[in-house]
Amino acid sequence: MSKIYKEPFIELAGGRIRCCRCQALSRRSKKQCKKPALKGKAVCDFHGGKSTGPKTQEGRLRIASAKTVHGNETKARREERSASDARMRNFEDLIHVLGMTTAPRWRGRKPNSYVPIRTIEQAKAWVAADLLGRHKK
Repeated sequence: MSKIYKEPFIELAGGRIRCCRCQALSRRSKKQCKKPALKGKAVCDFHGGKSTGPKTQEGRLRIASAKTVHGNETKARREERSASDARMRNFEDLIHVLGMTTAPRWRGRKPNSYVPIRTIEQAKAWVAADLLGRHKK
């Protein structure tokens, strides 16, 4: 994947004024915004340059608790999915340790709570803990 080059400056008034260019990118065309950034900011007023963030302690707490990165996904949902992915990776480790498959393992990022199972003793301990309900479901 190629890295998108962003122009740091823009020339206005026939080249007499040089200022910082808005660093926002279009989602659809992947092109950089053509407006100048606000003074001391990286983006123009249209892309959030006028925002000062929450002012009160309650506002800061509300933003921190509701922090979403991609749409409607919350911290709780991300943690739930991470725990589920870790459990699935442990099941995969289990079938590999027991010799039930020779298929390649999952690729990609490992969940935060994932601890690999490499030996039969670790597999027995993990199954016992799973039967007692110690793992998140």
